[in-house]
Amino acid sequence: MSIKLVISGCGGRMGSRIAALALDNNPPFVVAGAIETKGHSAIGQDLGSFIGKHTVGVKVTDDVRMALQSGDVLIEFTTPAATMDHLRDAKALKKAVVIGTTGIPEEDRELVAAFSKEIPVVFSPNMSLGVNVLFELAQVGARRLGVSYDVSIVEAHHKEKKDKPSGTAKHLQKLLAEARNPSRLVPEEIPCTSIREGDIVGDHTVIFAGRSERLELTHRAESRDVFVFGALKAAQFVARQRPGLYDMSHVLKATSDKQQATTS
Repeated sequence: MSIKLVISGCGGRMGSRIAALALDNNPPFVVAGAIETKGHSAIGQDLGSFIGKHTVGVKVTDDVRMALQSGDVLIEFTTPAATMDHLRDAKALKKAVVIGTTGIPEEDRELVAAFSKEIPVVFSPNMSLGVNVLFELAQVGARRLGVSYDVSIVEAHHKEKKDKPSGTAKHLQKLLAEARNPSRLVPEEIPCTSIREGDIVGDHTVIFAGRSERLELTHRAESRDVFVFGALKAAQFVARQRPGLYDMSHVLKATSDKQQATTS
């Protein structure tokens, strides 16, 4: 059974790649809706033609609810304000959502959690499968090495990226602080250095420094396609879920369980 996707920000760098790879991987995906902001040059055009592929019979629209009515899963890589507006529409129409938008403030994160009681939502600061394994490894390192080792984060992105530190780095800070000292009332502030240069897609390094040794865990994204692949896996996952708030660890576990079941 095909999963009908509605792609928000389909004219942007991430949205257009999600559309392209979803069309290339059909099945299991059908692109059923494409959303852009009012006044965007893509409005009214066929999505396939706009991104340089064959026509697909889906017109880009700024009517969010109309687009959502045709789909199963909304994929969001836009701005925090647009994402929250679209999430409200998705909740009203009982549609599943994948959120890869970064920079969403804490008060809106609480709203995401509240909305997820009515619809299934995958919300992650980074959709890359490799980065989400980095999250797990960083926690293991923090627990094993403890507070006797210094820990810091270095993250680098392209010079157009607005938020600093990245959402991924902020999530790493939270995970590391909790793993190093879970009973601490005020979380430890994990230092982070942010670099904004050139066209770097995304690098994240966690450094544990002790006496006479240093452990570094690094993930480098060589292409935005790693986030697209993760988002599409998240869409496959969330389309089958009950209402709830999920992250990429749930997607990874489901993928791993399925692979083990296939090989056993």
